[in-house]
Formats: sequence, C-alpha cells, structure tokens
Amino acid sequence: MTKAADKKLIVGLDIGTSKVCALVGEVLPDGNVNVIGVGSSPSRGMDKGGVNDLESVVKSVQRAVDQAELMADCQIGSVCLSLSGKHISCQTEKGMVPISDKEVTQDDVDNVIHTAKSVKISDEQRTLHVIPQEFAIDYQEGIKNPVGLSGVRMEASVHLITCHNDMARNIVKAVERCGLTVDHLIFSGLATSHAVLTPDERELGVCVVDIGGGTMDLAIWTGGALRHAEVIPYAGNAVTSDIAYAFGTPPGDAEDIKVKYGCALSELVSKDAKVDVPSVGGRPSRSLQSQTLAEVIEPRYSELLGLVNKKLLTVQDQLREAGVKHHLAAGIVLTGGAAQMEGLTECAERVFRNQVRIGQPLDLSGLTDYVQAPPYATAVGLLHYGKDSQSFDENAQEPKRSVTGLFSRINGWFEKNF
Repeated sequence: MTKAADKKLIVGLDIGTSKVCALVGEVLPDGNVNVIGVGSSPSRGMDKGGVNDLESVVKSVQRAVDQAELMADCQIGSVCLSLSGKHISCQTEKGMVPISDKEVTQDDVDNVIHTAKSVKISDEQRTLHVIPQEFAIDYQEGIKNPVGLSGVRMEASVHLITCHNDMARNIVKAVERCGLTVDHLIFSGLATSHAVLTPDERELGVCVVDIGGGTMDLAIWTGGALRHAEVIPYAGNAVTSDIAYAFGTPPGDAEDIKVKYGCALSELVSKDAKVDVPSVGGRPSRSLQSQTLAEVIEPRYSELLGLVNKKLLTVQDQLREAGVKHHLAAGIVLTGGAAQMEGLTECAERVFRNQVRIGQPLDLSGLTDYVQAPPYATAVGLLHYGKDSQSFDENAQEPKRSVTGLFSRINGWFEKNF
C-alpha cells in the first residue's frame, strides 16, 4: 500500500446543477496528471450555480467524494472547488510602477500586479482571480514576461474575476459540512479552459463555452490572455423543459430522451426514426418521430448559442476599441454535459459563422475512459489548476491514503449487502 508521502495528490470538485463530480489526480514526475479516482452523483439542491438546499447539496457531494475515495484508495481532506453563477463578473485594470533597479525583478512584477488589482470593488463582491494579460516597459508593449528586461517604468494589464461573497460562502459551506477543506475556489470557465484549450488556440483567439445544466460559462482568450469571463444563467435544462412540455412527459424522462435520441439539427435525423415517449398519470407511452423531437431541440439550442454570440460580438467590439486583438481565429470550443448533443457542431457553426469543435480534456493519463469526455472538462481543469498552483511541500495538505478507512468502507458494504 502506497503511503501519502510518496504521492502528490490533488482533488477537483465540480458541483453543477445536474451532477457533482469529484476527481483524484496524481501529479507524475513529468508534470502530467494521472487520474486515479472518479466519483459522480446526481446533483440536488443546486440551481444555476447557487445553493438552494444546503442539506441536499451536502448529500450529493458526500456521495461523489465517497466514490472517488474508494476508487483511489485514499481519504480526501481538501479540494479545488469550481464556482459558477450569474454573480461572476470581470474587469480589466492597469497598474504602473517605477522599475527599482533599471532591470525588472520578480518583486517589480508583483508590485505592478498589486497596483493594478488594488481597484475598489463592491463590498458584496470578492476577488477570485487576478490574471496578468501583458506588460509594457517604457515604449515597448505586449511583453509576456518582463523579468530581466531594462527600463524606467513598467505598466501591467490584469484581468480581475470577482464573485458574490455570499454565493461563494454557501457553496464552500456545503463542502465544509462534508469535513473537507477548500484549497482553491476557481471560476468554472477558467478551470474548463485549462482542460480543453491548447496554447495555440489561446494565442490565435478562442471562446470556450461550457454548457451545463443550469449555466453556460464563457471564457474569451486572445493573444494568449484571458479577455472576458461571464456566466449566462440558461443552459441544457431549458432544452429538457421544452421536451417535457412539448410531449407531456415527466422531466426525468425528458432528460433521458434528450441524451439518448436528441439532435440539434433536424435535417440530420432520418424521417423513419421513432422514439418512445413515456406519458404522465399512468397513460401508455407514445411513439413519435425523432424528427419532431429535433424540431423542438434545434430552436432552443440556436437560441442559447445566439445568446453567447451576442455577448461575443459585444466583447469583440470592446476589445477592438481598446486596441486589443479581438479576432477568434481558433473559433469556438463547446464543452460540458449539454455539448454532447448530436448535430451541435453544425448548429453552432451556423450561429457563430466560425469553426466549432467539441472540447474534451487534454493531457491526461490514468482513468481516461471515464473522464475524457465533455462533462468532466471542469473537474479535469481543476486538477490542472491545482497542479499549477500547489507547491507540494511537506506542509501541503494532501489526501491521505488510509488502509483502515478502506477496510471499514468495504466492511460496511458487506454488512449492507449480506
């Protein structure tokens, strides 16, 4: 049995509207992340990124964490936690400092970032992320890494992502009720970007859209830097609701029908294809044409993607006016659970008039059969983010491998089942 001291373990916890996902990752000597534990459970008590029933969220989180612990044979003590919701906002700020010794040091970089982020924000908000975009020294602009360069004064442009204090506090409270510590609180869209984007895409210009059950998280990148972050509080559940109302079927069955038989482009569906639709109130199920189902799904997906495109055009105009790269030459990357719909790429290309791909987690090893899929993009991104943020010193909290814990869980399972 391997001991905790020999392992560098990170846990990503993604609490969404539809599902809770916990991943345990081991950081290998080459820097790659090896996924050794996966836990997933239906999410209860969450709506559009916010907690509306604390006890239900706690139970959902506990189920996912227990599964991940059992699979990874470890005891989880702390997590990197994702955060979404329409309360997320962003702004770009600038700071300037004199260069202390004619040559830029790391202290100078820290000082100029501190100056830029020292802008006053609402008492209700807190800063989640301070992300440097680029630096300028005297007359030279667009510098990515200024350390070692000579000059008199330095300017930094940083992107601030903020969230509502109470919204963040509620989701952290649910996790702490499970006996866990939150090491990092990370905007979901930023975590997803870490999982599905390549450096070339960030440089050329790309928009990541994480389509979940209750929210769509946007992250717009150009010139290698994050330019805009936003959450739209409408997503896959709106499609499920349309199916339920259109065909008079329970929401749970509507979700199953959407996942198994749905298509976002009606012209791709065979005219002969049929789907069984359960009824309510004990009535017998009915057989409907799959094309009719697609005709309900397509307009809603077009509307959701249209909301994204409207935001995108506004942000591009703002970037153009600020003299910043605004072209999205690498197109749009769609990911998240609701991005698995057949025909979605073609539907999205018509809306965005740009190239579109479905984003799956990159640079992974281990349990890839489980997690190399769009629904796990945020959780995988949390592992990457945790790896980049954590310096695994002796004091760092890690999941502890527990032989006794494993045996007690196995004994408990035998007692329940025999």
